[in-house]
Amino acid sequence: MGRQSWRPANGKAALAASQWEGRAGQPMGGQRGAGGRSCRQLPGLSMSGSRALAAAASDPGSGSCRRTWAELLAGRAQRQKPGPERGRRVLAAALQLLRRHVDLSQLLLEVDGPRPAEPALSGGMDGRMDRGSPGALVGSALRDQASRLGVPVAVLSSHTVASSFVQICAARAEPSRGVLLDPEQRKKLSSLLEIAGHLLAHSMFSRLTFCQELWKVQDSLLLEAVWRLQIQNIVSLQELLESHSDVQAVVAWLFRNLRCLCEQTEDTSQHVDITRAVLSDFVQVFVLRGFQKISGPRRNVEAEQMPQIAVAVLQRMLLFALETLAAGVQEESKAHKAVRCWFSGFSGHTFHSIISTDSSKRFFRHTLTQILTHQPVLKVSDAVQMQRDWSFARTHPLLTGLYRRLFVLLSPEELVGHLQDVLETHEVNWQHVLSCVSTMVICFPGAQRLVTDWVTCLLARAFESFDLDCMVTVFLVVRQAALEGPSVFPSYADWFQASFGSSRGHHCSSKKALVFLFKFLSDLVPFEAPRYLQVHILHPPLVPSKYRSLLTDYVSLAKTRLADLKVSVENMGLYEDLSTARDVTESAPPPGIPGCGEGYPGV
Repeated sequence: MGRQSWRPANGKAALAASQWEGRAGQPMGGQRGAGGRSCRQLPGLSMSGSRALAAAASDPGSGSCRRTWAELLAGRAQRQKPGPERGRRVLAAALQLLRRHVDLSQLLLEVDGPRPAEPALSGGMDGRMDRGSPGALVGSALRDQASRLGVPVAVLSSHTVASSFVQICAARAEPSRGVLLDPEQRKKLSSLLEIAGHLLAHSMFSRLTFCQELWKVQDSLLLEAVWRLQIQNIVSLQELLESHSDVQAVVAWLFRNLRCLCEQTEDTSQHVDITRAVLSDFVQVFVLRGFQKISGPRRNVEAEQMPQIAVAVLQRMLLFALETLAAGVQEESKAHKAVRCWFSGFSGHTFHSIISTDSSKRFFRHTLTQILTHQPVLKVSDAVQMQRDWSFARTHPLLTGLYRRLFVLLSPEELVGHLQDVLETHEVNWQHVLSCVSTMVICFPGAQRLVTDWVTCLLARAFESFDLDCMVTVFLVVRQAALEGPSVFPSYADWFQASFGSSRGHHCSSKKALVFLFKFLSDLVPFEAPRYLQVHILHPPLVPSKYRSLLTDYVSLAKTRLADLKVSVENMGLYEDLSTARDVTESAPPPGIPGCGEGYPGV
């Protein structure tokens, strides 16, 4: 068949076809030559279609039914309106583009999370879920690549999300040793965790694999980013910490990051709410997991790993704080700010959600024990000489503030009982014990009666078994409480006279008891402050006549000590309130006795 053989023989039909060919050829840029060339330039136009047009042109009524090129295009656009089928074709095309993306971790960083107004995804990977969401698109790309690589999609997804997670932590505008995210990092991490949540909801994410990948680059992790894994229900803090095989490494990482968080709190005022939330949540997890009561078959190595981590971290932070205060650091130093921030984490806001549990009370008792027994290097002789500098007013405000926070869950009776238990079972730091006593009598209105009852029992026990430790505790506790003034506790002179100034005193029960008392008082003479020697001389213990020599010997020894200090007994005058009276002459500490710093004694 020749090139022109398909043209219709009818004249009118030929004329109509040539006119249509001319109209159609102009928009497409064709030449008005041979009709065959013009038809081949039109998409979708075939020989059969040309014959149909020719037949329509040969019809008498064809002039009124003939459609223009614009009308043909309008009809085509109408047939291409969006619909379910077209949406599926567009999604398939988009997935093809995603599958060609080589670096899936970079892909996760480029995809924004779901818009807040969108409902949460639910259901399986079927037609019911929103297949146009970023999570669905990324999930399909991950599934396709996992299929090509021959690996489980959950493993691939976990590796990919972990890689993106680390990249976000490392992408800091101003590199520093901080542990908080900047606004841009928070935005990217939020999108990433939304996608991770989608993958997790559809069984395409392995928590264990994800955690193991993070620990491979633990020095690159930011504490806030780890915290956001928990609050967005991707991986709990306990699950993340227990996935590491080295407990000591986890403790060191947590201690370093928590200390850094506390140090930079006041330097990042714009993030203060986030800092407090991070610190509060970490403390809550540590207290709940570290001091929960585990018994029965669950008590095994795996169950005890998290308690070990929690207790170790809390203890290291407390020791850091106590050592910082003992060193007397400057108030505006980073270490001082860190201690202040850490102690603020023991506020009622932090423990509000766990106040009804026994874990918080066990934690408070444990913390108080750690304070009272921290570095027990001071001897009784040191305490006798230095306790005046451990009054409530002279103790570091951060330490007294910590005491007061710990007292929240402990009643006065429990506190006194705990003090007694610690003193009976541990070597103690007398500075902390006595400063705690001062804080207790200041904070609790009924502490005077409790302390009086406590020392009365200790005094009776001391004379029953001639226990020197009980005697030491009695005198140190009474003197410390008396330092806070008569409004909270009787003066030392009043107490001494009430305890030993009558025949009803325990010391009058036997000669052995009298010898025990005066031997104890005589041993204290080289370390006593003049005010206490003056009280013992002016308000001496009641002694039967036949044992008068015991008292005479002690008084002679005490006066000799006052003479060496160039202090007269008469100089005491009316200043029997030892909380306000000052010594006429303060003695220099003997060799080997640590000195006192201004406002906070050295240890």
